[in-house]
Amino acid sequence: MPFLAASVAAAAPETAWQWCLAILSIVLIDVVLAGDNAVVIALAVRQLQPRQRLLGIILGSGVAVGLRVVLTFFAAQLLAMNYIKLIGGGLVFWIAIKLLRENTGAGEDDESGKAAHGIWSAVWLILVADLTMSIDNVLAVAAASKGSFALLVFGLGLSIPLVVFTSNLLSKLMDRYSIIVWVGAAILGKVGGEMIVTDPLFFPPPKVPDTWFIHSVGIVAGGIVVLVGSLQRRRARAGRQTF
Repeated sequence: MPFLAASVAAAAPETAWQWCLAILSIVLIDVVLAGDNAVVIALAVRQLQPRQRLLGIILGSGVAVGLRVVLTFFAAQLLAMNYIKLIGGGLVFWIAIKLLRENTGAGEDDESGKAAHGIWSAVWLILVADLTMSIDNVLAVAAASKGSFALLVFGLGLSIPLVVFTSNLLSKLMDRYSIIVWVGAAILGKVGGEMIVTDPLFFPPPKVPDTWFIHSVGIVAGGIVVLVGSLQRRRARAGRQTF
C-alpha cells in the first residue's frame, strides 16, 4: 500500500500489545469522528418514512465507507492540493443550509417536502457530505493502522455500525426535539468553515493556522448557517400567510 508506506513512518504492529493499542486507537478515533457524519445522515433521512430511515442510513453509510477505502490511497495527496478542502468545506456548508431548510419546512409545505425527498436523494446527500468530510478521518485511521491493511479495513468497517447507531438515535431525537436540527446544522456549518480555512491555499505548508483561529471561523460559519436558516424560515412563513 503506497499511501500507508508514505504517510505512516511507524512499522506495522508486531506484538499483541501493539495490536491491542492500535485497535484501541482506531476505536477511539471512530467514536470521536463519527459524530459529524452521523449528524449529516440523521438530517438527510429525517424526511423519510420511519420504515425507510434505517435502510437509508445503512445504504448511505455502507456506500460512503466503501468510498473511504478508495479514498485512503489518495487522501495524503488530496490534502496537500489547493482548493480540495476549500471546495469540500463549501459543499458541507451548502449541505448544512440545504438540510436545515428541508428539516424546518422553510420554503415548502410538509406534503410537498416529503414527496420531493426520496431515499436515493438522501443517500446522495449522505455520500457527498461524508466524502468531503472523511479525508481527515481516513488519515487518522490510516495512521493508527501503522501500515496494516487489516487494521485499516477494521477501522473503516467499524465506523459503519457506529454511524448507523448514532444517526438512527439522532433522527429519533430530532423528531422530538427540533432544537437538535438547528444544533446539527450549526455543527455541519462549523465543520465546513474549518475545512475552508485550513485549505493549503490560505496556509501553504509548513504554515499552520492557530487553533483558536480555526475554531473562531468554524463558530462564525455555524452561526451563518443558523442565521440563513432562520431567514429562510421567516420568509417561508410570511409567504404562507399571504395565501
